[in-house]
Amino acid sequence: MSTRFQKLAADTKTRITEIDLATYKQQAASPTPPLLIDVRDAEEFALGHPVGAIHASRGTLEGKIEDIAPDVTTPIVLSCAGGNRSAFAAESLQKMGYTRVASLIGGYRAWTQAGEPVTKP
Repeated sequence: MSTRFQKLAADTKTRITEIDLATYKQQAASPTPPLLIDVRDAEEFALGHPVGAIHASRGTLEGKIEDIAPDVTTPIVLSCAGGNRSAFAAESLQKMGYTRVASLIGGYRAWTQAGEPVTKP
């Protein structure tokens, strides 16, 4: 990973909400669970993804989000492989007016390391 990329990701994370897996699990068990959107590429998603995750790759998210979540107050948690692409996606959705967006710290890597359920081919 390039130093410029790391700086950009770190800067982006100062403007968004990040949550850890334990917090996501608490929210998922609530009466109004957040949508879990996996923003990894289609090939990555096809190899395995969190159970219940909706796929909208980073390159298509902005074009699909209004179909996925027409209400800008819908709680949304974004996930990627490790937490950077989801941070960029969270910032983008915030700019589009979404008010309850978070990025999952550690992404799919944290999910699988914790032994959470995944869908695999």
